Amino acid sequence: MISSISNSDAERICEVINAGATAYLGAIPDDCWHEPYMSLEELQGEIEAGVSFNGHFAYGELQGVMGSQDVHDVTLIRHAYVRPEHQGRGIGYELLAHLLSETSRSILVGTWASASWAIRFYERHGFRLTSRDETRQLLDRYWTVSDRQIEESVVLVGPGWPESRG
Repeated sequence: MISSISNSDAERICEVINAGATAYLGAIPDDCWHEPYMSLEELQGEIEAGVSFNGHFAYGELQGVMGSQDVHDVTLIRHAYVRPEHQGRGIGYELLAHLLSETSRSILVGTWASASWAIRFYERHGFRLTSRDETRQLLDRYWTVSDRQIEESVVLVGPGWPESRG
């Protein structure tokens, strides 16, 4: 079941993010990886900046999360993770489908360029990888990330994003 997660559940959200982020070990450059991947304080800062979360719940357990944030004229997918023991069961797709059904805005997602499985996941669901120039423009406009992270990231645009926009 997909439902909104209260900001008071930040600890549970953080647990899922950090468990799911273990898939990125070795894919994220060493100088960009840290333990924990996301601290509770960082997550609380994201929530205060407008990131809201939906979660996939089964048997009383939070199995996956997907955050979203409206920035300017788009919705960003933020912090989409599934606990490792529940990956490959369609939970990520359910969370994505829920988000797509809840917004009429254009959707963007940023991820690490070396996370080929994440890129393939979004491409299978109608997202398009942007060019290097467009990625930089989109990251500069819609995210607050370091130059180093920009070097190592890609942006995918959701279904309906015009080819000439950016």
